[in-house]
Amino acid sequence: MNVLVNVKRAAMVGLGTLATALLVSCGGGGDQVEPFVPTRLLVFGDEISSIQDVNSNGQGRKYNVNALAADNLTLDCTTNPIWVQYLSASYGLVLPACNPNGLQNLTSRSYALPGQLATDVAAQVTQHLASSSFSETDLVTVLAGANDILAQYGQYPTISETAARANLEAAAEQLAAQVNRIANAGGRVLIATVPDLGLSPYAIAQKAANTDTDRAALLSRLTSYFNVRLRREILNDGTRIGLLLADELVQVVVKFPATYGLTNVISPLCDTALAATVDQCTSLTLVSGGTTGTYLWADDRRLGPAGHLRLGQAAASRAANNPF
Repeated sequence: MNVLVNVKRAAMVGLGTLATALLVSCGGGGDQVEPFVPTRLLVFGDEISSIQDVNSNGQGRKYNVNALAADNLTLDCTTNPIWVQYLSASYGLVLPACNPNGLQNLTSRSYALPGQLATDVAAQVTQHLASSSFSETDLVTVLAGANDILAQYGQYPTISETAARANLEAAAEQLAAQVNRIANAGGRVLIATVPDLGLSPYAIAQKAANTDTDRAALLSRLTSYFNVRLRREILNDGTRIGLLLADELVQVVVKFPATYGLTNVISPLCDTALAATVDQCTSLTLVSGGTTGTYLWADDRRLGPAGHLRLGQAAASRAANNPF
């Protein structure tokens, strides 16, 4: 079953409901408010938003649980979508790295790359502007910062929490500058905060392995330092930028997992003994008893299919309801 087809149908029903609600709110006889419907999706950031077409066949690999076709060899990139795939499907758009049907003349693009820092987004935006521009019918996603947070944490306690905070706030300011750059150039931006890394399996393991301080709480604070400064620095006129609170979403899901149909929010779904890195993780390399619908995390720091589902649903809702 193609998951993205069902997502698109559900999202379009939601858009229709939104349009009706807006019309009713105007009394039905005044100016009709049209819902924002982008003509292309442009993706910037790190591996949480990245699809790499490693085989050049439109079946890209993700930093998630990569589904396999019936032969248990070929990638099936439309199953276990990442969050930007849910978003693109809600508008009937296709990202080139996951294009198994070989559709031609695709206009959506992803510049997101694995391992990128917040400061690397500037080069991604510049790359886009070298051959294109931004318009009012572009929906642009930006999500980066997790690698910055992990890099700063990795230097603790050689550097103090105060120094790490200053570095993360500087990185957040630079990312916000790129969000504002895109908005000022005409794009409609959906900026996501970094999921709370203090709730990740990595943080839980770090807390157990270190007694100097609560390492999970430290990672939550570092995440917060970045996200708070990012939110403070982006333009806030309500018409060009929509804010997606991925950190708060993860916090709620971890606190009330059963509400979201999850049974495990503390352990990785991918078995590192079977796949050393998450981009190599497939439906055949999962921990015993683990399922894509019940685990929040793919590896010790990145969301799995269930996490991407919730983030993708929130993104589609935010894009539909933001007054772009």
